[in-house]
Amino acid sequence: MDKQIFTLTRTNRRFVAETIRDSPDGHMVIVSEPTRTLDQNALLWPLLTEVSRQVVWYGRKLSQNQWKSFFTAALFGMDVVPNMDGTGFVALGERTSTMSKKKFSELIELIFAFGAERNVRFAAPKDQYLARV
Repeated sequence: MDKQIFTLTRTNRRFVAETIRDSPDGHMVIVSEPTRTLDQNALLWPLLTEVSRQVVWYGRKLSQNQWKSFFTAALFGMDVVPNMDGTGFVALGERTSTMSKKKFSELIELIFAFGAERNVRFAAPKDQYLARV
């Protein structure tokens, strides 16, 4: 059987249950919250762009990806481990592609709050951004 992914709805629950019942032993079933949407992800990058253009963090201009790591670590924590040759460290954090919609919304809210504290001017007001997702 090929991999099948279902978004549960009131109308398909019976079909999903039958599919599970008819699956061979050893197959896996994972039930989880939906991950972030493409619209949410599309919102993230313009916000990171504006922060990277307008904020200097302790004398440094950070890239969009660095800000993304910064915000995800601030919200969800991170682990720092030695690099392969022992000459430095690598920060391990949560990937945004695996975040639930709720966690991703918290990330977006954190970026807006951080921007407001530092007078970041986003291209559109917060409510216009959030209306898209």
